[in-house]
Amino acid sequence: MPTSDPIADFLTRVRNAILARHPSVAVPASNTVKAIAGILHEEGYVAELAEDVGEQAQDKLVLTLRYCADKSNAISGLRRVSRPGQRKYVQVSDIPKVKNGLGIAILSTSSGVMTGAKARKLNVGGELLCTVW
Repeated sequence: MPTSDPIADFLTRVRNAILARHPSVAVPASNTVKAIAGILHEEGYVAELAEDVGEQAQDKLVLTLRYCADKSNAISGLRRVSRPGQRKYVQVSDIPKVKNGLGIAILSTSSGVMTGAKARKLNVGGELLCTVW
């Protein structure tokens, strides 16, 4: 069944898998979801990232979740900021620091999907998709 917001669906599946202590989670793949998952992998929130090309109509993206030695979650929280019903665009000066620099903001810019720190460095603003901490 198609969803109206694949990014919110992705974040919800990851959040539910973390709360249920699952080792991995499979999500429907799209270009934006692949880019967000790649950022989570680069930043160390996800241990592994694999693409499962099956016979179904849509490919799946399999994320292996990262847990710390004391079995705490690497991801404490995920929040969707810009929604289909209420878009949130930010300039470079308005890109938020998540949890005082301990988390990341993920933006969709004219240069692609990137973290808030990289967008500040490239001096570009865009749509604030989500925050992760």
